[in-house]
Amino acid sequence: MGATLTMAIGTTRDELERISSAIEELGQRDEWPDDLVFRVNLVLEELILNIMDYGAEDDDPDISLEIQSKDDSISIDLSDRGRAFDPLTEAPEPDLTASVGERRVGGLGVHLTKTLMDEVHYSREADRNRLSIVTRKVR
Repeated sequence: MGATLTMAIGTTRDELERISSAIEELGQRDEWPDDLVFRVNLVLEELILNIMDYGAEDDDPDISLEIQSKDDSISIDLSDRGRAFDPLTEAPEPDLTASVGERRVGGLGVHLTKTLMDEVHYSREADRNRLSIVTRKVR
């Protein structure tokens, strides 16, 4: 078992469908459980939307995605050329006790990432934001 997915991602919302399809294909090819495909898709959709909406200093944040599927885990490397931003320390904490109508915008995607993945690390390398994420295939 083991497979790799590498993608350059544009800044339009229709890219999310392309990413989701590629993840589903990778998961099927590498025999991921359905809940793993769901978790990876959800986390990446949230993170990539944040980059598209807030991270770009110009029209092209140059988003790159690499997923490596190993025997018992998946490693995800998501990077962009947007302004320096560590979502693990700089994103607001969501108020999970407030009703949906009262909640302020922001922080939920990062919260989901921290909750649904096993390891999440941020670094700034060569003018790029880099999130390194690891999740076990079976939780």
